[in-house]
Amino acid sequence: MTITVLIADDNFLVREGVRRMLGSSPEVEVVASCADLPEALAAVAEHRPKVVLTDIRMPPGRSDEGIRLAEHCRSAYPEMGVVLLSQYVEAGYVKLLLSQGTEGRGYLLKERVAELDDLMAAIRAVARGGSAIDPKVVEALVQTRSRSGDASLERLSPREREVLAAIAQGRTNAAVAGDLFLTQKAVEKHINSIFAKLGLTGDQQQHPRVRAALMYLAEGRS
Repeated sequence: MTITVLIADDNFLVREGVRRMLGSSPEVEVVASCADLPEALAAVAEHRPKVVLTDIRMPPGRSDEGIRLAEHCRSAYPEMGVVLLSQYVEAGYVKLLLSQGTEGRGYLLKERVAELDDLMAAIRAVARGGSAIDPKVVEALVQTRSRSGDASLERLSPREREVLAAIAQGRTNAAVAGDLFLTQKAVEKHINSIFAKLGLTGDQQQHPRVRAALMYLAEGRS
């Protein structure tokens, strides 16, 4: 099934580059390309895309328009996926994006947009209701928590940190096991240990655990 996509970015070169790149994929149909929040809101209502790719800062205010667009989509079109595109890792925006859940939500650094495989993987993930968090975003959040002297994070073993980073990216137990050459039972054991050490709810379901891990890294709380 073709995934319909709407692009929202005030940078013409980025917007057109992404549109042309996605146009080369038979899996995707770009239904609209927008330069500001009002235009994007109107296009979302008209086209009802499966996935919205949006910059965080756009006209008219160049502040948090992408976050507001994501919140609107969550409220008006719960099944619509949204991938935020950002130049930098901004923990505050991660928290806002995921405040109502990780289902159908992604956060990619713009440098990933140049790689069709990375972009398509994120689009596919959020289109089916999953999450797609850039590994570099998770790595930066872990480093920030570590530099802040987070005693709980320091209690994690090196392997547990690897598992935490993987689940924060939205990886399934099977994917984590394959990447780290572990059994799924070992992954489950690590997850339970991580959540116990961090004081989080040890929920093995995909979305609650991803959100818990990311919110912990972004703000230090479950």
